[in-house]
Amino acid sequence: MSQTPVQSPSSPGKIFTWVEKIGNKIPNPFLLFVYLIIILMLATAILSWLHVSVKDPTNGESVVVKNLLSAEGIQWILPNIIKNFSGFTPLGSILALVLGAGLAEKVGLLQALMLKMASRVSAKYASYMVLFIAFFSHISSDAALVIMPPLGALMFLAVGRHPIAGLMAAIAGVGSGFTANLLVVTTDVLLSGISTEAAKAVNSTISVSVLDNWFFMATSVIVLTITGAIVTDKFVEPRLPKYQGTDQDKMEALTPIQNKGLLASGIVAIVFIGVMLLLILPSNGILRNPETGSIVPSPFMSGIVPIIIIFFFVVAVTYGVVTKQIRNQGDIPLLLIDPMKGMAGFIVMVFPLSQFVAFFNWSNMGKFIALGLTDILEKTNMTGMPAFLGLMFLSALLCMFIASGSAIWSILAPVFVPMFMLLGYHPAFAQMIFRIADSSVIPFAPMSPFLPLFLGFLQRYQKNARLGTYYSLILPYPIVFLIVWSLMLIVWYMLGLPIGPGVYPRLADS
Repeated sequence: MSQTPVQSPSSPGKIFTWVEKIGNKIPNPFLLFVYLIIILMLATAILSWLHVSVKDPTNGESVVVKNLLSAEGIQWILPNIIKNFSGFTPLGSILALVLGAGLAEKVGLLQALMLKMASRVSAKYASYMVLFIAFFSHISSDAALVIMPPLGALMFLAVGRHPIAGLMAAIAGVGSGFTANLLVVTTDVLLSGISTEAAKAVNSTISVSVLDNWFFMATSVIVLTITGAIVTDKFVEPRLPKYQGTDQDKMEALTPIQNKGLLASGIVAIVFIGVMLLLILPSNGILRNPETGSIVPSPFMSGIVPIIIIFFFVVAVTYGVVTKQIRNQGDIPLLLIDPMKGMAGFIVMVFPLSQFVAFFNWSNMGKFIALGLTDILEKTNMTGMPAFLGLMFLSALLCMFIASGSAIWSILAPVFVPMFMLLGYHPAFAQMIFRIADSSVIPFAPMSPFLPLFLGFLQRYQKNARLGTYYSLILPYPIVFLIVWSLMLIVWYMLGLPIGPGVYPRLADS
């Protein structure tokens, strides 16, 4: 296949080519995290030696950086190295999801499904479809970040377009638009709970519900779908060289047996969804919250990843049996080997990444940086638009260092929610600003556990792709999404539109 680097036919293209060249000078992600660990260790030693501290506004206690090079640090590091790796939360869920999705891809179900969809969709509108499906997939939370990118690439292949463009569009939809949802998802639950607790510092009667950002976030899906499609069609795909894939990449017309397999797997999928609904919809459903009877939160929402894995296995095995890809039980584990082989590079890169994240958390460096920057912004006594921009900038910056959005909001909310409330803004409005900034830069965040995964997806179609190649391709999305989303926020605010049912940006309007 072609190993031609990304083209740069225009001035903007030359900028991204420059990004690619600079990015490719960055060491391999494995070595990068090793170097970052060394830098982190030295930084913790220096800050600890200088006795620098910041104040935690939630309890008034001083937060200091713990020295990784101290006796205490060494005594913690050595016994925990294996635990840091094996207990790295994203690792298990990502590998399990790849098993399920990998089986579906190995038996040919995903390719056949994309071809079936492609027969009903014009290549011209493929970007819109991929992005819209990516936004809708947020109901599966982090699972969307694993499942959707390969599907986006396959969708573009099916309609005769460049798979890397489809890959980038899908990553943008599940990453940069992570908190834009048509439905209420776990993110709404986590963030609203944190915001409600923070709001009690000013007014114990004000709370933030899971629906308080829904009007704005649901509209964002439409706006960002159009935005992402334009970026894909006008900026990303034109920069890609002509794709020359292998025979395995070619997607032939569906055969009668493949259509029969799709029909059978479709029936099984409907039955599976029906069973899930029977376990969820009744007021006494076993997948509802046993204490409150609600769906959000519930065992269903917390178990969404295992449910998705089981779903993939059920429909994939059905398709494989009907199409003769699976002839006996022993074929199933054999078909699962290749997907796991493809994850070897990801597993290798996760080892130093998991150590860095664990060291970062144990040393209090993340909390120290967040509280220090928050304190600086708070002391500037910002109001109005500067306050909006300050929260946006800080949220995006912290996303570079802390992978969990709820963890970042747990640090920022106790400061910014009361600050915004005293300025006359609803806590849900502050939460919405955070969501825009934090979500926009996810595909670009170097500390994200999904970054090595995205790079691995890219290398399926461009073997010589490196970190700089990925950054040069994905960079337009975070930039454009953040700008468009921010402008949308400003217009929404200026028009005084509700951000959720009965909730407005200003408290006086609620």
